[in-house]
Amino acid sequence: MTENMIRAAIAYDFDDTLAPGNMQEHSFIPKLGIPKELFWKDANDMGYDHDMDGILAYMQFMLQKSREKQIPIRRQDFIDYGKDIRFFPGVEDYFDRMNAYAQSLGIVLDHHIISSGLREFISGTSIAKHFRNIFASGFKYNEKDEAEWPALAVNYTNKTQYLFRINKGIDNSYDDKRVNQHVPEEDRPVAFNRMVYIGDGETDVPSMKMMNYQGGATIAVFNTQSAPSPGKISARERCREMIRLNRVDHIVPADYREGSQLDDLLRLLIRRIRIHEDLKGYTDGQR
Repeated sequence: MTENMIRAAIAYDFDDTLAPGNMQEHSFIPKLGIPKELFWKDANDMGYDHDMDGILAYMQFMLQKSREKQIPIRRQDFIDYGKDIRFFPGVEDYFDRMNAYAQSLGIVLDHHIISSGLREFISGTSIAKHFRNIFASGFKYNEKDEAEWPALAVNYTNKTQYLFRINKGIDNSYDDKRVNQHVPEEDRPVAFNRMVYIGDGETDVPSMKMMNYQGGATIAVFNTQSAPSPGKISARERCREMIRLNRVDHIVPADYREGSQLDDLLRLLIRRIRIHEDLKGYTDGQR
């Protein structure tokens, strides 16, 4: 990074943000041979019956059903499931395009995942190479590289800690000491006002509210092709409700193609980061 470049970051949820549905539904659950609705119901029932964290419950249920069906649960098997994940329009060429635009403004743009989904699945996707960090739930493996138990659960409330890890330049999930240490704002690699968070719904609300409080920008995206479940509101209406409740700054369709509303909005936000940095020179006497 050259002397005059500044660093900015975009953090993404994954399911229904970059790819439609839950990542397990693309190929893992079909391989189990059970309806996705039954899989999630039984996983949620396990959590209820044992008073478990919901993320730990679904991860343990994945292992249980795989063993019952004699389906391999090695790390590489989970990575291979990620290869089957398909994305919203424009996602696969979006990163290079947005990086080039940011660079033209003197900004180095980092991309990070913060997801309750599985880091192994995400690492197998075609877009994994674009992320500086994949902060997501993951398994602990034995000497045969077989999943033994959930090692890390990223739920809707502890997602917020990963925004501070990005802010402080901590590229791992285990270092709790550094994430809790006081670091002067001027020494943090990515100020919150140079960060954008993109998610899709209620599980992203704590992260969005914290980001807004810290001066960052938030976007809720919605799938225009998904039909709401019986008795549920549409994804678009859910996002509109988030706007009404002041939980998010902006809402747009989950369309990452050049010229889309999301593409235009992100370019505006990146320009705003550049303008904010340039204005500093007129307040700190550096101009």
